[in-house]
Amino acid sequence: MIPYETSIEEEMRKFYNTLSEKDKRRYAAIEAMKLGHGGIVYMAQVLGCSRMTITQGVNDLEELPVDSEYEPRIRQLGAGRKRYDEVYPDIDQKFLDVLQDYTAGDLSFRRVTEEQKCKKTLSGRI
Repeated sequence: MIPYETSIEEEMRKFYNTLSEKDKRRYAAIEAMKLGHGGIVYMAQVLGCSRMTITQGVNDLEELPVDSEYEPRIRQLGAGRKRYDEVYPDIDQKFLDVLQDYTAGDLSFRRVTEEQKCKKTLSGRI
């Protein structure tokens, strides 16, 4: 068994400390199994956990079903911000109504005043 570099061990410890208890066991077990003979003792020292914890993680991994019904989605469907066109279904027509007075080439085009160009005035018309 060839040990990891010190910098890699440190990154492994940082990652290990972000996991839940069950995931810690499984991660430690996978790393130990990759190393082969002596891997459990070595990973227990690197991660600061018990050899029994890693052994339990190996058992956990062996008991995992082959075809898991695991749902990878974390967020629920429909969560998050709604699309703009769902919140304001007639936004396209309102936008076109505002632009109609200012369209280039319109014969009824009149001089646009600073007040008419103001954001508040335009947004008020929408």
